[in-house]
Amino acid sequence: MNRILIVIFLSSFIVIFFLGIFVGVYKYFPYSELNNLKNQLEGDTSVDPRSFGPVNLDDKISLQNTNDLAEKRQELIQFIWKTNSLPKQLPNSVDTNISDERFTSLTNLKQIDRLTIEMEYGLSSIVYIFSPQNNNGDVIFYHQGHSGGFINGKSTIQKFLDNGFTIAAFSMPLIGLNNQPVIELENIGQVKLFKHDQFLFLESKNFSSMSYFFTPLSVTLNHMSKNYSIDNFHMVGISGGGWTSTIYPALDSRITKSFSVAGSLPLSLRTTIDDVGDYEQYNPEFYSIANYMEFYIMSSYGENRKHTQVYNKFDPCCYAVDSLDYFEKSMTEYISKFNSGNFAIIIDDTIKQHNISEYTLDLIITEINN
Repeated sequence: MNRILIVIFLSSFIVIFFLGIFVGVYKYFPYSELNNLKNQLEGDTSVDPRSFGPVNLDDKISLQNTNDLAEKRQELIQFIWKTNSLPKQLPNSVDTNISDERFTSLTNLKQIDRLTIEMEYGLSSIVYIFSPQNNNGDVIFYHQGHSGGFINGKSTIQKFLDNGFTIAAFSMPLIGLNNQPVIELENIGQVKLFKHDQFLFLESKNFSSMSYFFTPLSVTLNHMSKNYSIDNFHMVGISGGGWTSTIYPALDSRITKSFSVAGSLPLSLRTTIDDVGDYEQYNPEFYSIANYMEFYIMSSYGENRKHTQVYNKFDPCCYAVDSLDYFEKSMTEYISKFNSGNFAIIIDDTIKQHNISEYTLDLIITEINN
């Protein structure tokens, strides 16, 4: 009898242990409920600034006219690449019509091309271009987040293929197919790069590690503009890829419509530790040039351009919001003074995961087609 009780106890312990790990790592139900309970028990009585009334942006945004926009963009490009223009380079290598068994089940797929982009300190970025059999002429840059490579976005890639889009798929630096080099640091020795916060060691007056996040996009856009018949470039990203989809369109007006899903909030509206993000989300020198609200404006501005911020209301990871009506109203009113470009916020209550829902994907496709 005692043996049976011991076996039952140990079995239950093992199941609960691994279930706890699964919930904690992947942040599935009931992660958000437990996290909220923890905050209540710890006495988190802070006021959520997102519940405030109308937002006065005049003292937070320095952009008053199109000249200000151009100067701010130029300053950011200079900071990132230490030059006055976006990178003009092309990929270091291009492999056409490759085979990758992970994607063999995709339909309406003509071929996959692989780009390899080499960067400073031996970092490389691998980009896949998925070309559809039935092509609508538009390209979507799809950017995955920190959870893994763009294989994790396979269903999203399929959705875009189904609708005739060519997709260029990206992963964050050091993640997915991208390498994790071992580098030599002065006074430190050999260090393996596997986390973005380590990029701080590489900063100098001649190099900014922020370029790792944006150079692959610019190089891919150069390559596709030269070698593909393209009508428009758009951008969609989730999580860290959503952050990238906020920032890069502000730097490169060749991106027409951009959609950031669970990717960023203005720093003043971040209310939990999970909202802080990696170093690229709060790099003080970078955001002293332009704050998030100014990035939203620059990504929105221009003929036929629009930037959309999507937030999952029940997101177990980060940037979960009930409403940003006041902030959206203030932003759209501010952008209207430029007489070109549009901005929108979508609150998605159809999903309880840190992902892009079918609802949001349908909205994105409809918006692009409009």
